[in-house]
Amino acid sequence: MTERFTTGHLDQAPEVTAPDGSAVRPLCALPGVASFAHFELAPGQTARAVSHATVEEIWFAVSGAGEMWRRQDDYEEVTVLEPGTCLTIPLGTTFQFRAGTAGLQVVAVTTPPWPTDSPNEARFETGRW
Repeated sequence: MTERFTTGHLDQAPEVTAPDGSAVRPLCALPGVASFAHFELAPGQTARAVSHATVEEIWFAVSGAGEMWRRQDDYEEVTVLEPGTCLTIPLGTTFQFRAGTAGLQVVAVTTPPWPTDSPNEARFETGRW
């Protein structure tokens, strides 16, 4: 049987704290395929640096501003996050992000879906900030 539709609303989604310290509101998921969530950092807040054990992500900044640092092997870069910025976090990438004075809000697709039953998905790393 085909799975039923799901609909999520940001203002009704439960807020949880991600391992990196950001506020996350999980919205919708396609089981076995991908999940979608809203992330937020308060003004001036810096997330902890992490890498993911099994998932990859695509992020899209929707409001505020900030920076994203990403590292793979010997390559690293800092990307300015502002509304309209889209970036990828491939598997094995160490990353860290921080908000500017207006805070930062992004939405992200995680593939496969974020494993809610795995406390070891986010691995703490040494970050830039």
